[in-house]
Amino acid sequence: MVEISDSRLDHYRQNTYRLKDDLKLQDEADALSFVKERGFVYFWPIKGIQLPSLWAAVAGNRPVADAHDDPGHVTWGWKDAMLDKRRWYYAKGLRGRAMMISLTVAPFFYALSENYGDPESDYLQLYEDGLLSREAKAIYETLLHQGPLATVTLRRKIHMTGKASNSPFERGLVTLQRDFKILPTGIAEVGGWRYSFIYDLVHRYYPDLPAKARPITRKAARQELVGLYFDSVGAAREPDVRKLFQWPRKDINSSLSALIEAGKLVDGCRLEGKEDAYFALPALVQ
Repeated sequence: MVEISDSRLDHYRQNTYRLKDDLKLQDEADALSFVKERGFVYFWPIKGIQLPSLWAAVAGNRPVADAHDDPGHVTWGWKDAMLDKRRWYYAKGLRGRAMMISLTVAPFFYALSENYGDPESDYLQLYEDGLLSREAKAIYETLLHQGPLATVTLRRKIHMTGKASNSPFERGLVTLQRDFKILPTGIAEVGGWRYSFIYDLVHRYYPDLPAKARPITRKAARQELVGLYFDSVGAAREPDVRKLFQWPRKDINSSLSALIEAGKLVDGCRLEGKEDAYFALPALVQ
């Protein structure tokens, strides 16, 4: 096996994650460039998952602070300010966590969604097939017929305002975001906290997204996204890839094999002092 030193991999991620002091993000323009550069990043770091995050690229490699006045939370303001700008795609995506996706990469995610060309009726088939919950159907249907709505108003419209409805409602929101059906597009100063996401339908907010995704096969989409993942992390095991994307193992292995064949990945690698098999970028093993 080819061995990769910890220091070499760490140096690579210090650059791609923007952890070095001279690479840290300073403003919204930097944040936008970072997302374009990486293709997709998490908003906050996720325990057990290697992927760049907006938080770490500002605050460094440390846990997300509880204190609201922590300097790292400037990322929250950038995220809110960009919601209605259509400069990146923001929603809960991989593993149901908040992420920013470059608009050039969003079609590859959309190509893997359960959206087949008629967003105004596809959801009904999913519901009939048992793939969409009653709550998710109600959320989608209400946004479809009544236009963008703040969370508080949306809950009232579908009669889910009680405490017992919190979890089913949130699960519905996440399900629809993960399948690229809805996304937050602004902030409304309503509710007890005077802060509520405004949700809209993806195909209505980004009307060209379905057309851009249509020519992309699922195989090509998976290969592109896995390639971008390795461009960010440098090296990873097959279980790491599967943990992030949550695709069937055969699809993960097919993507990895295609990237190896294309010369974009090297297999049979291991990290210094570890026995697990890793895949790595050629630059890390030369």
